[in-house]
Amino acid sequence: MKIDDWLLEILACPNCKSPLRAEPETDELFCTSADCGLVYPVRDDIPVLLVDEARKS
Repeated sequence: MKIDDWLLEILACPNCKSPLRAEPETDELFCTSADCGLVYPVRDDIPVLLVDEARKS
């Protein structure tokens, strides 16, 4: 997964607006909020930040 650091700094969870943490082993972005906890897929190095596409961690 190739997401530039500057982009990762500005990405936020669309559900709760918390920062996202990259998980390169699984090609996913994890919401850092304990209350939300959604996990967003990254497909072809493009984050899919749709709540309907996310799964609960």
